[in-house]
Amino acid sequence: MATELLLGGVVYSSTVPDATAMAITDGTVVWVGSDKVGRALHPGATEVDLGGRFVAPGFVDSHVHLTSTGLALDGLTLDAATDRRDCLRRIAEFARTVAAGDLVWGLGWDDSAWQHADGIDRRHPTTAELDEVVGHLPVYLARIDEHSAIASSALRRLVPDLADAPGYHPDDPLVADAHHLVRAAARSLLTPAQRRRAQVRALDEAAAHGVVAVHENAGPDISGLDDMLALADLEHPVQVRRYWGQAVADAEQARELLTITRADGLAGDLFIDGAIGSHTAWLSAPYTDAPGTSGISYLDYHQVRDHVRACTQAGVQAGFHVIGDAATELVVAAFDELAAELGTPALARCAHRLEHAEMVTATQAQTLARCGVLASMQPLFDAAWGGPDDLYVQRLGRDRAAGLNDFAMLARTGVPLSFSSDAPVTPVDPWSTIRAAVHHHQPRNAISARGAFAACTRGGWRAGGVNDGLTGTLEAGAPASYAIWEVDDLVVAGSHENVQRWSTDPRSRVPALPDVAPGARLPECVRTVHAGTVVYARDDA
Repeated sequence: MATELLLGGVVYSSTVPDATAMAITDGTVVWVGSDKVGRALHPGATEVDLGGRFVAPGFVDSHVHLTSTGLALDGLTLDAATDRRDCLRRIAEFARTVAAGDLVWGLGWDDSAWQHADGIDRRHPTTAELDEVVGHLPVYLARIDEHSAIASSALRRLVPDLADAPGYHPDDPLVADAHHLVRAAARSLLTPAQRRRAQVRALDEAAAHGVVAVHENAGPDISGLDDMLALADLEHPVQVRRYWGQAVADAEQARELLTITRADGLAGDLFIDGAIGSHTAWLSAPYTDAPGTSGISYLDYHQVRDHVRACTQAGVQAGFHVIGDAATELVVAAFDELAAELGTPALARCAHRLEHAEMVTATQAQTLARCGVLASMQPLFDAAWGGPDDLYVQRLGRDRAAGLNDFAMLARTGVPLSFSSDAPVTPVDPWSTIRAAVHHHQPRNAISARGAFAACTRGGWRAGGVNDGLTGTLEAGAPASYAIWEVDDLVVAGSHENVQRWSTDPRSRVPALPDVAPGARLPECVRTVHAGTVVYARDDA
């Protein structure tokens, strides 16, 4: 068994905070310490000069949609559109590059962002306007949150009885069941080769950002069974944990569904509600900018409770997509009832999880913590939509918006956190994720850089059911899953002034992290290694 000895860098280790070297044997970290001692202990090792670079545990992105992420990376994205006219112009330009009859899969349009300039056209494109620029092409254009979409007439015609589906409108974006139907029709036009290229492209992109593992959040309405099975057969050095979001009524059905889907758990995008941007997150009071609606609920109380009970009895990880406060109230009530019925140890052993969990009260967090429920959250949501004039304020008003994504409260209450991207909604970019968590638009909701880093590493493994105390660290005995980074400055900083007074003192022996302050250059990945295998290497590495 050959040993590789990394020397001359900065190794992030909680047990050896001033480490400069690390030894790896057969895909496992066997030692961490100083250069001199490393050479003495491993005289026959292959030496790698880090050149002062920073070495840290590899990241885990605990909520992604690989196929749509890959399609976005190489296809039509509309996040840079400035208004309706610009959006249609970009669609028309892309459509001219597409062969007759081929699918146009686009995403990323965000009409809420079009309200930051005066004199712009704030209205989203209609189906009629889309048809004018794409002709007879089947076109699917998901809103940035992927919970509503504009669809061309050519695509709509592929769905029999679409007009009878809840969420249908003849000209406006489709939501709810109507959206799920046109999304399925669009997926059916993808070839297996296109799907595979998209999945590989997304995983390659993750590896280039220091990510060694991802959690695919699949389901019948988001990606479909064909996509799930194709992903199960895909060979890629980035580890993929697969979740299937479909409710079950009993333990036998849970086990059977795992076999059919080849999933690792029945969590992920099992929708209780939708998204704030599409007015489909389920609220207890109407939307500020749409007083006629409070969103959509896809599951009732009994379905939620029975799903968690069934998965717990089967020893399977369960979970839900939950954003609105009414949706949160429903799922927390179900966990509260099951805690009395099954006991909190039985629930906690399964590490059930909630995706997004944007509107949670302190009292609700106490119930979730008691039941061992994890929160898989996306700090880049706040970065994109948490500003004083951004989407959250537009949709919910200032008072409700101020309480969204309260990482500090959840962590303080004892709810385990796992941070992710929900790619393609936001990019796979862990250091930007950490920056967003540390510099939340509401400072009281922010957490420290160390807390955010843990949520992107150990927290991600824990969300996937791995909680051995070593995975996600660089300590002796841990899997050699790490990334090497070029950084400008390493700092020790707490989430507020009182913490900083002690944690920045060198005597605290707290390992430093890259500076994620606004304006600081974020780390650049040089190499990513998972279980001893190189999954990404920069060309000049």
